[in-house]
Amino acid sequence: MSSHGTGTGTGTGTGLSVDLRVDDRLSADVEVAAGDVLAVIGPNGAGKSTLLKALAGLVPAHGRARLGGRDLLGLPVRERNVGMVFQGQLLFPHLSAADNVAFGPRSRGVGRREAAALALEWLDRFGIADLAARRPAELSGGQAQRVAVARALASSPDLLLLDEPFTGLDVSVQMALRIELAQHLREFGGVTLLVTHDAMDALTLADQVLVLDDGAVAQHGSPAEVSARPRTEHVARLVGLNVVAHDDGLMSFPPSAVVVSRTEPDGSPRLRWHGRVASAVPHGDAVRLLVHAAVDLLADVTVEAATELGLTPGREVWLSVKATSVSRYGDARSDR
Repeated sequence: MSSHGTGTGTGTGTGLSVDLRVDDRLSADVEVAAGDVLAVIGPNGAGKSTLLKALAGLVPAHGRARLGGRDLLGLPVRERNVGMVFQGQLLFPHLSAADNVAFGPRSRGVGRREAAALALEWLDRFGIADLAARRPAELSGGQAQRVAVARALASSPDLLLLDEPFTGLDVSVQMALRIELAQHLREFGGVTLLVTHDAMDALTLADQVLVLDDGAVAQHGSPAEVSARPRTEHVARLVGLNVVAHDDGLMSFPPSAVVVSRTEPDGSPRLRWHGRVASAVPHGDAVRLLVHAAVDLLADVTVEAATELGLTPGREVWLSVKATSVSRYGDARSDR
């Protein structure tokens, strides 16, 4: 996404500056400009949802989280002007879709008639105005998630928090909702934090990517920078690369650059590892291997090669990569 903040009445156009801690679970320092989308990625337990919950006021945190001229950590939950979408929608089961969306504006003092009109406007934007009278139990997963996102945006938040909003949806529904959400985020003037496990979300929806690992910031940069030079194995897997630490930094290379053999390769210039095949699955026209070596590595081989070499789980193999196929860059802490 390249341009945001043109404004549709949502968000105040204020940036977010965070330097907070949550017990021993999270320590995060990041700044996000008004109108930007920050994708937050990392393995399970890295602190992603904890960061969102701290900003929303759902878990106690220390430090600061300044949104415009206000420190969110010093405000009660209802005064933070935060919209949040959880994985499970968490719609009010006894309310219609329209009343769910109207709840946010109503809780901020908007009159009943105006809130109802606003709810129908947002449902129409997501193409589900005809479902306004239905309750959550009468909606599909994709429809319910559209209602949840509409509810978050209808309250005109300064900060929009999306915690894996596409989880559990069919692939086709995910793609449609991703496209719709991208359209609305382009017009959103506030700050958006999107927790995701999907590289597609980080690469197509985000202006910045924040990588959390073991409760700390491991990397922060543009989607292109993070995907080209991943600094954690988790991110490397997300974008389909191998990343290996060496004496003075990191090196990455694609699975297609890895040569697989049953015997140790000849010559000395090439990097090499010995290990066992953990899995072999179709990947486009190739077979993608996961090999447990000194580090876990991915390798793409042809179907013919996989058959000829007997590359089934448990098979011992050698992996090698030419130095010319490797991208080398600084240590894991140099660009935090």
